[in-house]
Amino acid sequence: MLFSNIFLALGPWQIVLIVVVVLLLFGGKKIPELMRGLGSGIKEFKDASKEDTDDEATEE
Repeated sequence: MLFSNIFLALGPWQIVLIVVVVLLLFGGKKIPELMRGLGSGIKEFKDASKEDTDDEATEE
């Protein structure tokens, strides 16, 4: 419960700090590759969950 309250209390300065740290760790060239991979992973997850619900509907 306490853990979720910490993330809800993020202000603009904390978000800026996180972005700066990520840029320092990965560099500007690596960020687009990471976001592309994250986007394709989310798309695959959504497609798989949609197929799963479609399979359940056809079984009934």
